[in-house]
Amino acid sequence: MWVGHCIRRFPVALLALGLGLGLGIGEAGAAEEVWRYQVRQGDTLIALSQQFLQPSRRWQELQRLNRVANPRRLQPGSELQMPVSWLAREASFAQTLFVRGDVQLLRAGQAPQPLQVGTELRSGDLLRSGEQSSATLRFADGSRLLLSPQSELTLEQLMVMGRSGLHDTRLLLQRGGADSKVQPQGRPSYELRTPGINLGVRGTEFRVQADASGSRAAVLEGRVAAGRGGREELALNAGQGIVAKPGEKLQARPLPAAPSLSAAPALVERIPLQLAWAAAPGAKAYRAQVFADGDKEQLLLDGRFEQPQASWADLPDGRYRLRVRALDDAGLEGLSSEVAFKLKARPEPPFIRQPAPDEKIYGDSLSLAWTAPQQAQAYRLQIAATPDFATPLVDRADLKDTELKLAIAHGHYHWRLASIAAGPDQGPWGEAQQVTLKPVPPAPPSLPPDLEGKELKLRWGASSLPGARYQAQWSSDPEFKALLSEQTLDQPSLVLPRPGPGRYWLRVRTVDADGHPGPFGTPQGIEIPRPWWPWLIPAGLLLLAL
Repeated sequence: MWVGHCIRRFPVALLALGLGLGLGIGEAGAAEEVWRYQVRQGDTLIALSQQFLQPSRRWQELQRLNRVANPRRLQPGSELQMPVSWLAREASFAQTLFVRGDVQLLRAGQAPQPLQVGTELRSGDLLRSGEQSSATLRFADGSRLLLSPQSELTLEQLMVMGRSGLHDTRLLLQRGGADSKVQPQGRPSYELRTPGINLGVRGTEFRVQADASGSRAAVLEGRVAAGRGGREELALNAGQGIVAKPGEKLQARPLPAAPSLSAAPALVERIPLQLAWAAAPGAKAYRAQVFADGDKEQLLLDGRFEQPQASWADLPDGRYRLRVRALDDAGLEGLSSEVAFKLKARPEPPFIRQPAPDEKIYGDSLSLAWTAPQQAQAYRLQIAATPDFATPLVDRADLKDTELKLAIAHGHYHWRLASIAAGPDQGPWGEAQQVTLKPVPPAPPSLPPDLEGKELKLRWGASSLPGARYQAQWSSDPEFKALLSEQTLDQPSLVLPRPGPGRYWLRVRTVDADGHPGPFGTPQGIEIPRPWWPWLIPAGLLLLAL
């Protein structure tokens, strides 16, 4: 059995030093792991042997080991040493406390099945977790294990040593990660191994990861004895870790410091979920995890990120805890920092259909339109003169339709929308947009034309709008289908070559500084008379004839 092999491979003196094991002197005189029992009133060696020892062990062996003179009269309060290898063993189990996503249970002789909360696991069971899937197990002694996403764990042995209450837990993490919190006992009852390292622990909290590049372990509390193939042994204290790679000697190294999460948001209002924090000095990457608030064993999201920010596709609204660790250049994960945050992203705000961002609208009212999110039953609209919406000019939460025409004074505004679901439950505000409502540039009044010599000078009233220009059209018909001239001018006048006799038409409109034209004014008819001097020729000829 692996537990026994592990004990034989690791020198007993090292385990005693690192883990505080009890040692006794066996019949052969070799140091052996023992369990100490405190004698109670009425105890006898015969009864104790029947209660705690394997059937192959006789009470006389226990008498010789402890040098008991009278097996029927034991001194209450005294201690009896019982070698662990003599204790009776029974099958134990682990209980499934939490499951998220796709975690498969593979049991000998059965088809794979989804792991369910409450499922009892026994020796030989194998668990496989998929992407963003996790599970939390509780062993019979109260120890707990959190299985990370994309991991494979075999429960090689789950045993209890009769009525002693001592448990033997042997686990194999083939790949992925596992966080363990082990209850303290009098012996190293919790053994976890990976393809690259063997770990013997008691009363401690530690993490293990295994992948193609090697295995990594980090000790958060207590001590862990680490070894590999019986060749190397090492005691890891709290705050230390180890990186086990093929061909490299095992060496303890300090865990990276916990990163600061003071810059992480306390309120998140958008999906996909994005969380950022301050960069940690020397960090090569980060491990970020999201847990249910108040239950650190319910791992909901997990990921490794190169930059100090994490992103996940989705998560229901609620309260959560973000846990972040920095990774050093060897991929060893350090100490954790945690911070609570609230996700309130639903009902999602509408998308704005009109007006476009920063659009300038001409007239005396705003026409607003937006989409209808699935959960929305109403909408809340705010319009303010400042981007902080400290004193909104419009604040309405009674909007049922997705369009609104609103009369409002000309000016520059900020506006935003939120959806309201049943409850009423208002979701987060959408992105605020800006809009400007401007008056339509008025048509300028026309002034009498000035016909001098070979030029025709047309004039109209100047606009009071700053930076205004003018668009003038000159036509031979009142419908302006046959334009003779079309010009955009900086001054309120137009100079044309004197046209031939006839009736002409002029219309003008104002163009504001943003290039938006107003309506054309009323077309003005202009009569160009025939010159009087041609009539002098016939008159002169008549006089000459007389």
